[in-house]
Amino acid sequence: MPLALNPLDAAPLLTAFGTAGLFLVLFAETGLLIGFFLPGDSLLFTAGLLCTASGGGVHLSLPGVLLAAAAGALLGAQTGYLIGRRAGRALLARTRSRHLIDGVRRAEVLFARYGPGRAIVLARFIPVLRTVLNPLAGMAGVPARTFALWQVAGGAVWTVGLVLGGYALGTSVPNVDRYLLPVVAVIVAGSLLPPALGALRSRRNRITAEPTAGSAK
Repeated sequence: MPLALNPLDAAPLLTAFGTAGLFLVLFAETGLLIGFFLPGDSLLFTAGLLCTASGGGVHLSLPGVLLAAAAGALLGAQTGYLIGRRAGRALLARTRSRHLIDGVRRAEVLFARYGPGRAIVLARFIPVLRTVLNPLAGMAGVPARTFALWQVAGGAVWTVGLVLGGYALGTSVPNVDRYLLPVVAVIVAGSLLPPALGALRSRRNRITAEPTAGSAK
């Protein structure tokens, strides 16, 4: 039953809700701070795979998946930006989520290192960052036209690239839907690797800085 679905499990979610579920999840992940835990990467790749499924499971339309994915990701990012401009600081001040707080710090580093354009595009491919960077851009006063241009470019590459990647795998490997679970597990692991490395790097930097601060006293 839909009410018993795990929102982190891409295949059952797509089976139950199809392209409408894809749109809603991507919109929430990229537009609402509460959606930072949602599985955008694995959902897009799985949707592409299901466009080639030939067994008794669900079969999705590739044009429909591409349209729903792009619409959810682009409208979500624009919504997150508007929320950030109007109430972003108040919302972030209230959050107690360690993942969100860490994501904001890493998003600020991304902004400082690459500038708004490249940061907006790069954040699309990093879980949590693609949730917090949009409102952060609004809070930082990034011009609306600049944000719209770069978020459309990044969102199109992210959604179309992952969907077509799943579709290409499905068309090249016979009965790939039989191996859906391990394939999705690999995608999830790959999407979690960048934030894990970032967290490890931040921890090492803090450990290195503590003795330095102590010796300065």
